[in-house]
Amino acid sequence: MNSSRRNLLLGGGALMLAQAAPRPVWAKGTGRTVFYATVGADIHLYSVDAAAMTLAHQGVVKAPEAVQYIWVHPRLPVLYASYSNRFSTKLNNNHGVAAFRIDRASGALTPFGANLRLDTRPINTTVDPAGRFLLNAANDPSGVFVNRLGPDGAIGPAVAQTAKIDGGIYAHQVRVSPDGRLVVLVTRGNDPTPGTQADPGALKVFHFRDGQLGEEVSITNGDGRDFGPRHVDFHPTRPWMFVSMERNNQMLVYGLTREGLTPKPLFTRDTVWQGAGERAPVQYAGPIHVAPDGRFVYLCNRSDSLVDFHGRKVHGAGENTVAVFRLNEHSGEPTLIQTIDTRSFHCRTFSIHPDGKMLVTAAVETLDIRDGETVKTMPAALSVFSAAADGRLDFVRKYDIDIGSDAMFWCGMVRL
Repeated sequence: MNSSRRNLLLGGGALMLAQAAPRPVWAKGTGRTVFYATVGADIHLYSVDAAAMTLAHQGVVKAPEAVQYIWVHPRLPVLYASYSNRFSTKLNNNHGVAAFRIDRASGALTPFGANLRLDTRPINTTVDPAGRFLLNAANDPSGVFVNRLGPDGAIGPAVAQTAKIDGGIYAHQVRVSPDGRLVVLVTRGNDPTPGTQADPGALKVFHFRDGQLGEEVSITNGDGRDFGPRHVDFHPTRPWMFVSMERNNQMLVYGLTREGLTPKPLFTRDTVWQGAGERAPVQYAGPIHVAPDGRFVYLCNRSDSLVDFHGRKVHGAGENTVAVFRLNEHSGEPTLIQTIDTRSFHCRTFSIHPDGKMLVTAAVETLDIRDGETVKTMPAALSVFSAAADGRLDFVRKYDIDIGSDAMFWCGMVRL
């Protein structure tokens, strides 16, 4: 480690180098990359041609209920899909996680092992870098569940927590740091309504040892009512964590220290060129991912705001774009270098090809738009972009997706 990295002191503790997650041993297969996208309970498989920038539909498997999020085991060909019928039916009584084996040659999915049943909606799921624990975030009541994973990736028993956990308000994501030491529970809070104040948001940071969450620290700004984090992602090799601020239209950069996170962000940047002061339902930030080589950060700006037009509800103000940030390799300081239209609405999820040269966004819903003096419907879609060496994106093509009454909640690239 060079002296500039060793001597960087912030927030009362030396910044720690992030440790890249181990490359999956099963990645010694074909080397091909496949793409998955979920529509309701359906998990669709696409083959990927990164040279032609195309997706080709190969098949579909069904989860028990509408898929909420997916994570792939870091060392085994196993995929975990959290599911819930909270919004897809009026019953709100079937929640859990289903495991699937990934065929090493084709990417086809086969149900594997017993499903994990939960009492409430698991809005987000992840696995620690060592592949020993499955973690699920729940938004109502807000909290986190930890389960052991077997040597084959099967979902095992819950880990009873010995420390009391403050789950905050409306957990939206849970992630484990690349070195496996920390768990970050991202609690969004709630937007204000005409009759109520905003509920406070926070980053709940825990030390993580053998499945136990402890030494909780809550990181926020003031009383938290103007702090609305949605998702985080970690740099693959440097001690930085990037936060998508849903209610603020900003990206924050925190340092990873021996104690946890720096108490205040190292950098704060707007995610749109103009209108960062606009808030939901006009404009809000979405998912965030660091490029595989760690040189860029990508984040989706979302809008599905509505206005009246000739008796119809159509999209009003707000942009639906991918924001591209270039990172200073020494400090982690981000610079917004581009926003590019997704040509769709409300991209709840996107994914980057392992080689970093292809990015695909998935729009969660259809939306009516004004077309001159008429109204037309913009379908939900997968939008494909090429990524240049400088990180900038170019739109390549779009695949309209018939989602019916469902929603396209998650998408992801997996190298076989």
